[in-house]
Amino acid sequence: MASVLDKCVWSQTMTHETLVPYLIEETYELVDAIEAGTTDDIVEELGDVLWQVAFHSEIASRTAGERFDIEDVAARVTEKMVRRHPHVFGDEVAETPEDVLRLWTAAKAAEKRQRRSVLDGIPQGMPALALADKVIGRGGRVGVTVADLPEPPPERAQRVEGRPRATLPSITVSDESELGAALLQLVAAARENGLDSERALRVAIRGLENEIRVAESGTAGIA
Repeated sequence: MASVLDKCVWSQTMTHETLVPYLIEETYELVDAIEAGTTDDIVEELGDVLWQVAFHSEIASRTAGERFDIEDVAARVTEKMVRRHPHVFGDEVAETPEDVLRLWTAAKAAEKRQRRSVLDGIPQGMPALALADKVIGRGGRVGVTVADLPEPPPERAQRVEGRPRATLPSITVSDESELGAALLQLVAAARENGLDSERALRVAIRGLENEIRVAESGTAGIA
């Protein structure tokens, strides 16, 4: 990696920010390889993601104010994984996956004491569906579910008056195959009615986040 940055004029123009699209693309390609590719595909795509880690680390090693390298990255994640596996590297006992998750969550909470909300640390740039799953999970920690979301205000209903109402499929699923088909039907129904599924879900997520913050603050009734 050092040789590439020393001699490749394109690589020399790259920054953490300009590399982000490549990191995202390589990550999705890895997911595709895991879900539908061969072992060779997975090896290749893991290497591409690893290259991105090395690229960012080498840039940092040459940037004033950053000055970390791949060794620092490896050391940091090693320290973190040791802390979060006290049943492996310490005296804690975990006999079930649930025990492991409890220990992991406790260790992570101890590391992130500065966080004031269960929502802190959730990357808002996640795809809407993944973000929804994450926020719903965090909401459960403070007793908030999607059932707590208020109905859309009347003025919102007035703004969309005249637009044909979307016919949505009834959702009854017992496995991921049925769930995937139901989600696809929802997106198709939205598309047929000129609705943006990604934006609609993000708006709903913001509403759920608001309810979570209300529950955390103990000021129920404040929107």
